[in-house]
Amino acid sequence: FSLLLLNLEEYYFEQHTANHITNKGCRDERKFRGSLKICSKSIIFEPDDNNQPIIKIPLRDCVSIKAPEDNEANNPIIRDTSGGISVVCNQAFLIKERNIIAPYKTVRGRTEHLFQLDVAWKLGDVVRTLHQLYRASCLDKMGDQAAMITAILQSRLARTSFDKNRFQSISETLHMECKAEMVTPLVTNPGHVCVTDANLYFQPLNGYPKPVVQITLQNVRRIYKRRHGLMPLGLEVFCTENDLCSDIYLKFYNYQDRDELYYLIATYIENHITEHTAESYMLQWQRGHISNYQYLLHLNNLADRSCNDLSQYPVFPWIIADYSSSVLDLTKPETFRDLSKPIGALNKERLDRLLKRYQEMPEPKFMYGSHYSSPGYVLFYLVRVAPEYMLCLQNGKFDHADRMFNSLAETWKNCLDGATDFKELIPEFYENDSSFLVNSLKLDLGKRQGGKMVEDVELPPWASGPDDFLQKNQEALESQYVSEHLHEWIDLIFGCKQKGSEAVAAHNVFHSLTYEGGVDLNSILDPNEKVALLTQILEFGQTPKQLFTTPHPRRIIPKLKSLSRAPSLSVSIAESPVSPNEESFEDLTEESITLAWNNIAKLKLDEQYKIHKEAITGIAVTSNGSSVFTTSQDSTLKMFSRESKTTQRSVSFSNMALSSCLILPGDTTVITSSWDNHIYFYSIAFGRRQDTLMGHDDAVSKVCWRDGRLYSASWDSTVKVWHCAPGDTSSNKKHHFELLAELEHDVSVNTIDLNAANTLLASGTKEGTISVWDVAAATVLHQLPCHSGTVFDAAFSPDSRHLLSTGEDSCFKVIDVQTGMLISSVTTDEPQRCFKWDGNTILSGSQSGELLIWDLLGGKVMERIKGHAGAVVSMWMNEQCNSVITGGEDKQIMFWKLQY
Repeated sequence: FSLLLLNLEEYYFEQHTANHITNKGCRDERKFRGSLKICSKSIIFEPDDNNQPIIKIPLRDCVSIKAPEDNEANNPIIRDTSGGISVVCNQAFLIKERNIIAPYKTVRGRTEHLFQLDVAWKLGDVVRTLHQLYRASCLDKMGDQAAMITAILQSRLARTSFDKNRFQSISETLHMECKAEMVTPLVTNPGHVCVTDANLYFQPLNGYPKPVVQITLQNVRRIYKRRHGLMPLGLEVFCTENDLCSDIYLKFYNYQDRDELYYLIATYIENHITEHTAESYMLQWQRGHISNYQYLLHLNNLADRSCNDLSQYPVFPWIIADYSSSVLDLTKPETFRDLSKPIGALNKERLDRLLKRYQEMPEPKFMYGSHYSSPGYVLFYLVRVAPEYMLCLQNGKFDHADRMFNSLAETWKNCLDGATDFKELIPEFYENDSSFLVNSLKLDLGKRQGGKMVEDVELPPWASGPDDFLQKNQEALESQYVSEHLHEWIDLIFGCKQKGSEAVAAHNVFHSLTYEGGVDLNSILDPNEKVALLTQILEFGQTPKQLFTTPHPRRIIPKLKSLSRAPSLSVSIAESPVSPNEESFEDLTEESITLAWNNIAKLKLDEQYKIHKEAITGIAVTSNGSSVFTTSQDSTLKMFSRESKTTQRSVSFSNMALSSCLILPGDTTVITSSWDNHIYFYSIAFGRRQDTLMGHDDAVSKVCWRDGRLYSASWDSTVKVWHCAPGDTSSNKKHHFELLAELEHDVSVNTIDLNAANTLLASGTKEGTISVWDVAAATVLHQLPCHSGTVFDAAFSPDSRHLLSTGEDSCFKVIDVQTGMLISSVTTDEPQRCFKWDGNTILSGSQSGELLIWDLLGGKVMERIKGHAGAVVSMWMNEQCNSVITGGEDKQIMFWKLQY
């Protein structure tokens, strides 16, 4: 017996040990021991002897159900059955005879079945229940049937409660108890859910498959709210990080119960783990920390796709388009399917026919009359390992032999040419278990035209066997071509081309009922219409929840270094017989930077000095590292000598605070920005102010210098770009300033940064907006309301793919520079005032004075280092990333060294 023997939307209520008596009173009377199961639409008898078939009697096919006390003298059908129930029916099904999975055998014609219960006093209750369920099954309309069965179920649930004796420990504290159903593919099992301070329990009403399911909260790794039957009533719990299948999937009777349970578990586990968003997985995927397979798995999970719900099973793309060659060449683009098009648009002739029909169609229009993922398609692929699911879905029958999953090449060809076949693949094609391709259960799946039996799936010539086929599929999914194009398929299935005008342009329009929000079940008052519509939607297939509304960023494909240069890394430059070329130096710098960031948690405080009277706002260091220039809110610029460990100069330009400083190439000039609206040029050699740029109408908050250009940000709501022709202090020749561009903002600009190529500028405002500008065109490319409150700091990653910002709202935000999409948000305990990062790891200075090291992809703090006595407001890092200087509100500068 399994719940798959029930009809769809049927419940299994109770079971009784009983004998099934055939031909009672005759010479060939036989008695079979077993279990009588009362279900909402059928009576099922499971014999103890596996060779005997399971008998399933649909209640709607019953003529009478009686017990001895119902005996009327004038009824010839009833005989004394001594504690038995007589069921007379017109049709019954024999299932799994000799324990072989095969299509159900139908027994037609009037037959009497006698069931003798071991516990005779339960007879009256059982018969009353069967009469009640029989009345429900005789109602004409599906909606009325469903309503009556639901009422019977709810009354049973109300009469029972969770058995507290099932708790693992007597000291457990109960937090919540409610009614729910455990969901597995094609079936749901009602019962009671219970959450304590240590465990989540589910106790099925029928005690099947075991009396209680228990999950230790400490083991929970992920938890997702689910849409089940189009309603926000599902909850799925995983005790693993990357598995496809969950540990339990529950469906509740109201969303309040679901949300309360979610809150209880989420509150418990948030102390242990961080909840991942689509954006955080995207960042990990872009940077190569998770594979294409893992990323698709996570996106499916976040989009409500679950292995427990065949109408929302995880969807994976067809990748390979070549099923005829003897060798699979993954270096040729033509080996691959075009991932920028849905299956239905891959064949132009077919698409033209579909578009012609689409244009002539009344609203709501659709291009494809079937979906790319549905229960039928999932079981089409899995019939060899999940035959009972196929029999459950198709009323006890397998599909026609010629319509089975017989060959990869045939199935791919049908997806390209078939008038109604647009299906994608399932995750199993990219995993390690090849059993779904092999008929190891020796199922009789029928005979094809031409007399050939349906056996194993026919593989392409390039695969030596099922395992090799999956191995090559995995290689194809992780190949460079797919990594470069997978974002296009994600746009179609989970992203901006899933709905609306973008979907029309991409030829990606399915029936309106398949989309989330396509129908509001609560607005349909007629129960029959509601049941019919729900059945249609669940069988037809559903489009995943939309995860992205802007184009999905590409994956960052690392440029592989040529192997000829590798040895130069292991030979020190001194030993190298040839003078090393520039590339080797670049490589060594890159290696040392990677090494430094890998060991950034080993930062140690070297020395500290109190040199200012107020907070230190800017730090700049000469190229040889001997002199450190600092600016402060005390209005002074100071020059500190590392050698003598003393302040050698102190300059004041006005009585207003200074906000930042930088040293021009050549170490001759320091530029400082001031709250008095001016920018000052200070000559190091001559020890005096060389020039003043009166460039703004309010405080200048930050200056940057790149390639002869000065970039200044101000509270006057502008960022200005200046060309500076150098002056000559000895001849009193002034700098010549030419305003090249003015980048207008709505509010005060607090910080700016430029990318490595100096083509993009990022700005952060006092109201939390981040803008990315095209410097040459002086136009804004992206503008996002990232933070609530001031943006304290913003910086591009070294590869310029991402922009990180931090603000008054205690959040780190990551923007994908190409698309302008906000792809990650990490909430911190307190505001982080300044930072440095390498694209993966962040070193930040906090409001409380600590230095924090963050794993951005994991969204967690890896190390806390005690630092200043007040907020860390400025930070400098050398090019090798192994030396750091911080300035704080405690008026100190601190020198940090990496020690590894």
